Amino acid sequence: MSDFAPAFLGMFESLRMGPTFARGRRDERAGHVRSLTVSSSLAVALVRGPEDPVAFRSRIAVRAFGAAEWARVESALVTEARFVAGLLDGRMPPGIEAVFGDAGLTLLPLSLGEVAMDCTCERWPVPCIHLAATIYALARAFESDPFEVFTWRGRHRDELLMRLRRLREEAAVNDSEVADDAKTVTRAETSAEPEPPLIDAGDPDAFWGRSLDLGESPVQDVAGGRSDALLDQLDPPRLAHRGRPLNEVLRPAYRALSDTSGVGRTD
Repeated sequence: MSDFAPAFLGMFESLRMGPTFARGRRDERAGHVRSLTVSSSLAVALVRGPEDPVAFRSRIAVRAFGAAEWARVESALVTEARFVAGLLDGRMPPGIEAVFGDAGLTLLPLSLGEVAMDCTCERWPVPCIHLAATIYALARAFESDPFEVFTWRGRHRDELLMRLRRLREEAAVNDSEVADDAKTVTRAETSAEPEPPLIDAGDPDAFWGRSLDLGESPVQDVAGGRSDALLDQLDPPRLAHRGRPLNEVLRPAYRALSDTSGVGRTD
């Protein structure tokens, strides 16, 4: 056996029942554990020693982790590819106990208070030689197939791998979306052209507008070009200057406007 089982076996061997465990180890090595089935929270074995008239059923139970506890463990496992690779290769990856420890759990029970045991032989004290043989068979099963310990704790192989695969796919999708968003932002920043200023400092007319062209005033346009035509459209005023109507007094000034070059005039 590798280094995975000693802590598990040491918990039981600490009971100072040396002869019982020595006999159980010999029976397990001799193949007297006829069958072993591991399911969620329960390991069941049929054991028939050389002196037993029939096979006895031995059971070892442990608490299975709940869904929330397994979710914490799976989220941590999926971040390390070596854990998944090791499990698929049939090995218990080094350091995996720390993942459970960070989640506040222990992969294997480390105290007798965490397990319950019984055997149909009903011999006292417990564990009997049949349970001792079952303990060694269980440790060997964990060593040969690490998924057995996960099953014992409530996660079967197929379910565990399916959940890990789904978490890895979700993480890959999230990483891809983040990368796409980053590329979009970068592309927008590099390709966006600066907007032109609202006012061109080099073009004063853009700010002040075109100057009024006195030669193209509305007065001239309405009268066909005569700047004094407006006076003809008005009723003769009652005011006079030295006997001359006021509109006639103003006419020379209006006519003079047509001869004045206005600011911005183009002709």
